[in-house]
Amino acid sequence: MSVAPARPTLDPAELHRVLSENGIEFYAGVPDSLLKDFIAYLSEHTPLERHVIAANEGGAIALAAGYHLATGRIAAVYLQNSGLGNAINPLTSLVDPEVYGIPVLLIVGWRGMPGVADEPQHRKQGRVTTGQLDVLGFPYVELTPDVTDLHDAVSGLLARMNAGRTPGVLLVAPGTFSRYRPSVSPAPRFGMRREDALRIVLDRLGPRDVVVCTTGMASREVFEARERAGQAHDQDFLTVGSMGHCSQIALGLALAQPDRRTICLDGDGSVIMHMGALAIIGARGPANLHHVVINNGVHDSVGAQPTVGLSIDLPAIAAACGYRATRRVGSIAEVASALGELGGQNGPTLLEIRVDPGAREDLGRPTLTPAENKERLMEFLRRR
Repeated sequence: MSVAPARPTLDPAELHRVLSENGIEFYAGVPDSLLKDFIAYLSEHTPLERHVIAANEGGAIALAAGYHLATGRIAAVYLQNSGLGNAINPLTSLVDPEVYGIPVLLIVGWRGMPGVADEPQHRKQGRVTTGQLDVLGFPYVELTPDVTDLHDAVSGLLARMNAGRTPGVLLVAPGTFSRYRPSVSPAPRFGMRREDALRIVLDRLGPRDVVVCTTGMASREVFEARERAGQAHDQDFLTVGSMGHCSQIALGLALAQPDRRTICLDGDGSVIMHMGALAIIGARGPANLHHVVINNGVHDSVGAQPTVGLSIDLPAIAAACGYRATRRVGSIAEVASALGELGGQNGPTLLEIRVDPGAREDLGRPTLTPAENKERLMEFLRRR
């Protein structure tokens, strides 16, 4: 391992310039909050055909491999360190030097970095990240807020990658990038916030219903909605990590307790990340599963980078996968009626609620630990 020597916060434009000078022109990835300023700069200074926000990290690795096959050049893939799990298969069975030997530059946000406070779902991943890279055998450079000789650090890493025909990693510590403000922010289109939609859904739950909520802002808003209403959290499973998997958690629960209505509160980025889950749900056809997708067209929890959520027809996709009933709404007035309509039908059903991006600045975080959340839910489920 080499450590890049140091300087006070890194301008995203400078990293982009150094990468360009070293021949990096194509980017793919899944957004991360530690990288949001770099991604924002990248999005405004890279042609659309050379920047792809991928469905998941493994897909981004494959995009980089295809680019290399066509050009012989190295592509960059950005991701959060939690996304290394999604990327392990193509990293070890596609681009690894023992297989095709395709160098890919990984720009990895180091959530849960030892010595830096972070959320529970990031702590273990942060602690084992460098060990994972050591096991994989990939060279890496730790990029910190006080890096001084960025050009030497990057060019040295790329030289090792080319020599070994191997992926390499820029491991980005918290607080490395200075703030970059995009020139254009996502514009409101629907006059409804995610938090408003979630509150309507929660208000219509029955006393035996159970909720599985996706990671990020949505789970935080569900927790706060319960707090404000003076309600217990026993009915809710808040998926604090594992992006893209909440619908399969909900499916497992629904299959195990077919007499209990299960509501999956999902997001567009989450659905897109593992869209095959829709096919599995449709094929199994649980009558008690109702899938609610809050679609704001962005990765809201990590910087509001765009998804393709507003460019695709999620209800039509779900229907083609075997969901029994689907609907899309885009206003507060429509939400309650759609919930009533779909809730009275056998599932699986899917309701897409299109909302504006953004969240309250004073939005808190759950005060229950993940383990406490799990135990309360399991106790609730035992009371059949």
